Amino acid sequence: MAETQLVQRPYFNVKTFGFWVVVLVGLVVGFTNPWAPGLTPLGHKVLMGLIIAVGLWVFKPANIPFSVSGCLLMMIYLFYGINPTKVFSGFTSNALWVLIPALYFGFVLAKTGLGKRISYLVIKAFKPSYAGLMIAWVIIGLLLSALTPSIAVRVAIVMPLALSCVEVCKLEPRSPGRALILLTAWAMALLPGTGWLTGSLWGPIVMGMFNATPALNGLITFDSWSKVAFLPLEIMSLLLIVGGYFALRPAQPISISKEIFEAEYAKLGPMSRSEKAAGMILLICFILFATSQIHHIPDAAICLGGLFALTAAGVIKTQELGTGISWDLVIFIGVAMSLGAVFADAGVSKWLSSVLVPMLDPISGNSWIFVFAVVFFLFLWRFIDIAVLIPTMAIVTPIIPEIAASYGVNPLVWITIFVMAGNCFFLSYQNMFALIGESIVGDKGWTPAQFAKYGFVYLVACIVALLIAIPYWTSLGMFD
Repeated sequence: MAETQLVQRPYFNVKTFGFWVVVLVGLVVGFTNPWAPGLTPLGHKVLMGLIIAVGLWVFKPANIPFSVSGCLLMMIYLFYGINPTKVFSGFTSNALWVLIPALYFGFVLAKTGLGKRISYLVIKAFKPSYAGLMIAWVIIGLLLSALTPSIAVRVAIVMPLALSCVEVCKLEPRSPGRALILLTAWAMALLPGTGWLTGSLWGPIVMGMFNATPALNGLITFDSWSKVAFLPLEIMSLLLIVGGYFALRPAQPISISKEIFEAEYAKLGPMSRSEKAAGMILLICFILFATSQIHHIPDAAICLGGLFALTAAGVIKTQELGTGISWDLVIFIGVAMSLGAVFADAGVSKWLSSVLVPMLDPISGNSWIFVFAVVFFLFLWRFIDIAVLIPTMAIVTPIIPEIAASYGVNPLVWITIFVMAGNCFFLSYQNMFALIGESIVGDKGWTPAQFAKYGFVYLVACIVALLIAIPYWTSLGMFD
């Protein structure tokens, strides 16, 4: 009998196909000028470059890094004659020079073991119970957020400890109890720090995009961010903790001795010189951030001074300056921060304002309708914009002044809206920090259904927090 020959069909790569569809859309926009004469040919080329870059960021064909895709975008803009000072404006922004030293702060927490020590110090102070451990992770999240805005570093520190914690507690893999503790630890590494400017990467990113828009330059400070965002974002975090407990409803009790965690802490030994130096320097930086209204030292100056002090103290070595942080992330954010200046220079911002601002007219008469309509749209949009909402913020931020002038919505309100939508999660692919957490816990963590349920609780927590925030913002005069 003749042997049957199997012909292997070529594998259909959805990501590659999606990328080329986006590229085709970009080329059509760039060379057919569909929105002329309202938008100039140069403006169409600028949008073409952004569309192609978004395709690269979302689909990542051939695993091209975010930074390299950003370099292609800058090349397109330079090729078509955009002023280099506009193309590279994000790299001279104060916000980027808050970000770079702050990323080293996170590196120091991980390198010295200070982050791990702080975490165990808090955990061993509580009784091993669901309530006790959840409170411990809240405190740990707040402490680590005060010391570094790097969410990725916080997740990298917290998740191995949380996994060790649930294994010590003998919680079954993927059980509701294990999922509750791990998701609480992950969420507290992610969310509470968003309430102040230097508590997460959202601070430097949003500040950089605002500063790239002339009418918004200088509007965001440590004080203004805290004033408008701290209350709703901390309420949201608290509601997520409480709601998550009832949503997952652990049935398996925790019955271990407190001494187990004390023994784990004892294994760390005495604090090293590097830990002490890092702890002191980072604490001074946070105090200076929090008291900026008194001394008026710029946040970038504080961060740069902290980096110098950590290096002078020997905590950061010379060779670690090149490898200690993700330069891929730095370049990507620098490119994103430049988009506002490029859009303004090419007339894209003016055209977007004429097109998008009138679309908000049906929801502009009531602050409640406006906020919730925008938030719900962005939550749905996050299924498409998986690049941490950065491309969307780059498009929306330049038209925020026009929205403020037309509808009386203070630009600072967008801080909370961007952060809530940018951090949302129903499926892990939407949130890069969820992917980091899952890569650490693997199949010993939570199920997709548990994660989606926790994401729905997050949505409800955001809604309730906004119900409180809108009257609060109104009392501050955020709506005319």
